[in-house]
Amino acid sequence: MPSPAIDESALNKGQRRKLNALRKSVGSDIGERAFADWLATQKAPVPADGDAARIADALWPLIERKALKIPRGGYIVRRGRGRIIVEPAGS
Repeated sequence: MPSPAIDESALNKGQRRKLNALRKSVGSDIGERAFADWLATQKAPVPADGDAARIADALWPLIERKALKIPRGGYIVRRGRGRIIVEPAGS
């Protein structure tokens, strides 16, 4: 059985590390087959959050004008009188 062709450019860093570790530990052919089987069992990536995209689109012009500073450690976005208020999550 020929080993499946794996497109390494489509893999993320962690997946490339796992593939290389399998190749080193059990050999190239067996490692690639084991990696292909493992990759087939992984869940598909979670689709992008539509609400987060709308918030980012609304805030990006303010960030570019330097009219908005987003604190580290999370934030809460709420509406004010004709403006958007961004506060640290712990406040």
